[in-house]
Amino acid sequence: QVQLVESGGGLVQAGGSLRLSCAASGSIFRINAMGWYRQAPGKQRELVATARSGGNANFADSVKGRFTISRDYDKNTVFLQMDSLKPEDTAVYFCNAVVTITGLHTVHDYWGQGTQVTVSS
Repeated sequence: QVQLVESGGGLVQAGGSLRLSCAASGSIFRINAMGWYRQAPGKQRELVATARSGGNANFADSVKGRFTISRDYDKNTVFLQMDSLKPEDTAVYFCNAVVTITGLHTVHDYWGQGTQVTVSS
């Protein structure tokens, strides 16, 4: 019903920057929140940053001051600007969207396929 397509991952040296993008499409009545999670090998998936449609944003303590989240509401897209990257930021990054779908107006959680971010030391 809703598809999320991510782009922008890759390999970067420590101290560098990357920008992730995620576009949502499908049976969207309203996107309540969009954000990013990450999962490193052998670890649980964790929140990186989320942005609610009311404008509030939440960040993991480990990325505060280095990562910025923004949304293009017209294009149902969320961006994650990652600066001052560290090797410990290496993970698969997953886009997440909390969506009220058209028709039934029920709320569902959707995930992208993940994009690899690797930060070399």
